[in-house]
Amino acid sequence: MIVGLTGGIGSGKSTVAAMFRELGVPVYDSDAQAKSLMVGSPGLKRAIGELLGPKAYQGDRLDRPYVAKRVFRDPALLEKLNALVHPVVRQHFLAWAGEQPSDYVIQETALIFENGAQDQYDRVLLVTAPKELRLERVMQRDAAQREDVLQRMDNQLADEHKKGLADFTLENLDLDTTKAKVAELHRIFKGLASKF
Repeated sequence: MIVGLTGGIGSGKSTVAAMFRELGVPVYDSDAQAKSLMVGSPGLKRAIGELLGPKAYQGDRLDRPYVAKRVFRDPALLEKLNALVHPVVRQHFLAWAGEQPSDYVIQETALIFENGAQDQYDRVLLVTAPKELRLERVMQRDAAQREDVLQRMDNQLADEHKKGLADFTLENLDLDTTKAKVAELHRIFKGLASKF
């Protein structure tokens, strides 16, 4: 069974993913894998260079600040970049998932609903948190300005919209409560996976 784990920036989906890992669940970090593939896949690297120009890479390294500045101010360009990266990540994930000896696997990915990809999963778990808390977390984590974080949030669907599309929603306010909810969801997912 494939579970999609998603949530807006600062919601704490990586924290939730780590809790599932502690329970022995294989978790695929789409963001980390995308970064790796954007450097390690020659075809993808070439396509990104064609889309964003020679400044996209400094030697073998992706110039992340340059790329972020370009795409987060231009939704059409962000869409084109995602259209290049997501199929490569999806292919890599499916190969990885096929090798896991587990009842279920989790793909942690930010933009399931934004990309209309919910049908690629057997279940989708949405992690939420109040907007101000999310802002605070991201500003602290990334040493980012409030306006920059808000701009990134504006590129994602609102939680209220996503809640109607998700199979499960976990509000991530404090670690102890979240950990208990993850343990409960793990039991539910194992039960569901046994029917696949």
